[in-house]
Amino acid sequence: MTVGRRLLIMVATAVAILLTAPLVGPLFSDTDTFQQVLITIRLPRTIAAFLAGATLSLCGMIFQALFRNDLASPYTLGISSGASFGAAVAILLGITSVPMAALLGALIAVAVVWRLSLIESRFGSHTMLLAGVATGFFFSGLTIFVQYLADFSHGYRILHWLMGSLDAMGWPETVRIAPFFLFAVVAALFHRELDILSFGEEAAAARGVDYSRTLLAQFILTSIAVAGIVAATGPIGFVGLIAPHSARLLVGPRHCILTPASALTGGVLLTLCDTLARTLIAPGEIPVGVVTALLGGPFFLWLLLRGR
Repeated sequence: MTVGRRLLIMVATAVAILLTAPLVGPLFSDTDTFQQVLITIRLPRTIAAFLAGATLSLCGMIFQALFRNDLASPYTLGISSGASFGAAVAILLGITSVPMAALLGALIAVAVVWRLSLIESRFGSHTMLLAGVATGFFFSGLTIFVQYLADFSHGYRILHWLMGSLDAMGWPETVRIAPFFLFAVVAALFHRELDILSFGEEAAAARGVDYSRTLLAQFILTSIAVAGIVAATGPIGFVGLIAPHSARLLVGPRHCILTPASALTGGVLLTLCDTLARTLIAPGEIPVGVVTALLGGPFFLWLLLRGR
């Protein structure tokens, strides 16, 4: 089967899942009630899940190319930890706009990583990766400290946010995360540069690609995209790790084809996980981050064994 045909099948599958996912769940005897739930709750939540999954998948694909590391993900640079700290502080202090506080925390983490990356004379992926890991550990420690200071009620809210969830997604929230998806799309449009950067800095220099400038542009665009998604949904792990690799197995490593395949795979994956999260124990609900972690853990081990 050709790559183009596989991509068409992926598009058809994504459309089918987007059309059917809102219909999955408890039915209502009252037609008007069902239509209201479908239009105001399930439909925006499904679209938000697809946009968030596609964004995380695209950013994971980009990070794996930049760092030439199969295990790189959108949370490698500590952005999720910064957002978690901002959200935890907002919940502890009773601030109503938790997503804005999480976005601010994520952007602070991005600024810290960028500043630490400039310690060397050149902006390089190795320094950025180390700075991101260190920043992530630092903000994770601060988040744990905030949880320790919180009472039971605030501690439970912080824990629930840290699990990642789409239960609060309506039309306004879906509209707000759409621009962050566009940031990821713009970053992924540099598919020629990503192909070259995946072979290293020397290959980029030999083909006339400004390595530092391209790396900085990708860092800014993807960081903003990840920060916005995490601020809205909480840290939903492993989507940016699973989806790009799954797409790469289907369509190959060329980023001009891998970009739409990764977006479709990530969107479909998170949509399916969210559908499971809200139906498995209905009328209760499992945080979608728990579902993705249960899938991502075995996949992570498979990557390690495959690499060995």
